[in-house]
Amino acid sequence: MLHRHLNHQRFTLAAIDDVIARGRWQDWADLRRAVLADRALLDKVEQVCRPYVCDPYAQRHHFWMHYVKEHRTAA
Repeated sequence: MLHRHLNHQRFTLAAIDDVIARGRWQDWADLRRAVLADRALLDKVEQVCRPYVCDPYAQRHHFWMHYVKEHRTAA
């Protein structure tokens, strides 16, 4: 996914937020593969999603926050 306002394809906080907020299925699959390859990305995903926990309409961020919690307990 080409990230708006970003000139690289690394999973920075801004890139993760962009993938979660605007990404399509394949973008999410790419993020999932990256998280499975580098568990440190779970911290970044959580950091991106944490501010949206109080927003009931931020369902994409809620999904990924749940993903982080489930994969932390599974590790």
